[in-house]
Amino acid sequence: MNITHASFVTVPVSDQDRALRFYTDVLGFEVTADRDMPQGRWLQVAPAGAQTVFTLSGPGMGGFEPGSVRGIMLVTTDVDADCARLAQAGVSVQGPDDLPWGRMASFSDLDGNGLMLLTEKEGF
Repeated sequence: MNITHASFVTVPVSDQDRALRFYTDVLGFEVTADRDMPQGRWLQVAPAGAQTVFTLSGPGMGGFEPGSVRGIMLVTTDVDADCARLAQAGVSVQGPDDLPWGRMASFSDLDGNGLMLLTEKEGF
């Protein structure tokens, strides 16, 4: 196998403009692509410098169900500060909790897609 990385993760959303505001204004992601395609709008966002991007897939794009994604792990250098920022933006956050592999919290985007934040434990 010669796989080097994941290109994108599909995150199904009910309203791409609303999701775009959440992922850019709240999470601080950047827009990496925003194009009209025959099937609909191709909208991608990512943290600055990330190799893997998130495709915010709107209605009619592939038959995905908004809110059906779970377990997307976002690594952060300061989970506590990020949780405080999320809470300040009105996002319900569970955690952070200390775990053997680091300090972790979970939250959902506006459609209910499940995301997690992790500050990795050094040496784990």
